[in-house]
Amino acid sequence: MIDIKEIRENPQKFEKAAKDKHFNVKIDDLLKLDKALKRLKQQLQVVATNKNQIGKEIPKLSGDEKQAKLELLASWKMDEAAWNKDVKRDQSKFDKLMLQVPQPADEDVPLGKDDTENVEIRKEGKIRKFDFEPKDHVQLGLALDIIDIERGVKLAGTRNYFLKGDGALLHQAVLQFAMDYMVQKGYTPLSVPLLARDDVMQGTGWFPGAEDQTYRMERDDLSLVGTSEVPLTAYHMGEILKGEELPLKYVALSSCFRREAGAAGKDTYGLYRIHQFDKVEQVVICENSIEQSRKFHEEILANAEAVMQALELPYRVANVCTGDLGRGQAKKFDIEAWMPSRNNYCETHSASKFYDFQARRLNLRYREKKSRIKNRESRINFCHTLNNTVIASPRILIPILELYQNADGSITIPKVLRKYICPVRDRITKK
Repeated sequence: MIDIKEIRENPQKFEKAAKDKHFNVKIDDLLKLDKALKRLKQQLQVVATNKNQIGKEIPKLSGDEKQAKLELLASWKMDEAAWNKDVKRDQSKFDKLMLQVPQPADEDVPLGKDDTENVEIRKEGKIRKFDFEPKDHVQLGLALDIIDIERGVKLAGTRNYFLKGDGALLHQAVLQFAMDYMVQKGYTPLSVPLLARDDVMQGTGWFPGAEDQTYRMERDDLSLVGTSEVPLTAYHMGEILKGEELPLKYVALSSCFRREAGAAGKDTYGLYRIHQFDKVEQVVICENSIEQSRKFHEEILANAEAVMQALELPYRVANVCTGDLGRGQAKKFDIEAWMPSRNNYCETHSASKFYDFQARRLNLRYREKKSRIKNRESRINFCHTLNNTVIASPRILIPILELYQNADGSITIPKVLRKYICPVRDRITKK
């Protein structure tokens, strides 16, 4: 959520943000409602002052004079009830409009309509040249009996699957390797709830906007999370942290659920776009500082790149354009792995910077460090938040299986994953 003071001071900035990100938000309507609410609240303050004054006078009066004051007090109370009703109505409208206002993108974010206009920053690693006809991940998985999409669909419908035998072991290995790496980097591991209340979904910026992508538990007013970013970022919601505690760095391995609404007929083949997957997610909660946010944005990107480099997978990094940014994101980097069967770099990670957008919604604050206070009281500020995928599987299995395949149909297991495979070995072969 944006500070209304910023919108009042520079409405053009947020009109531009909405236009650049392709959100239909009427800033003029918001500001008109803001003024109307301000007037109503001022009237209520006048009523409260008058009621208080009359309340003090009445005990000292008698007869007609007292009766007149009582009638005046009753009139004020009627006005107060009517204005409170108006405030409640307008406040609800105002709050809904405020939730629609997007975070302006950083100045170095490229303008663009969608992901086709993201700007490549750099490529890392070499794309393998095959001296035989390579298979795609589904062909490899079926031949090795490690992927079963047919039975997944039979049990749960389209975009579902089974990983079997060494496929399940490889899936668990890549996730555990990523978790171990992040813990060694000093991130605190959490095991998180996979269900979230509406205020948590709204606080992290998923609502409004991602309702169609979310699996909803109507009976309980809960939603299955699409990423552990939601519980990790909301972990301290409603709290005032100590400045000395920051930054807080968390990592979680969790299942994730996406309805993929609107994706009918898109990426239906294989394991690329599916309803359920597992992901290692990193979240940073830091001070309200543009410099700190920039620093940790680079850090979480570097963490994900280090995992990709350890897996020896070729990838590229892209600066995501305005039209592909979410409502709360000020800047986002995508990592895209090379996938031979798709003959392209395809998105596997997203590193997002939010400034205080999520923290305002979550009422997530901190008290300044004592060392920064000089002859004044310590301030309470909203935190900044950031998040990034460390690894997500089984999508990452697409480049692993396809790039590590051998002419005989076997798969070479990446070196860093071998100790996680039982029994320890260097290849997946047909049983």
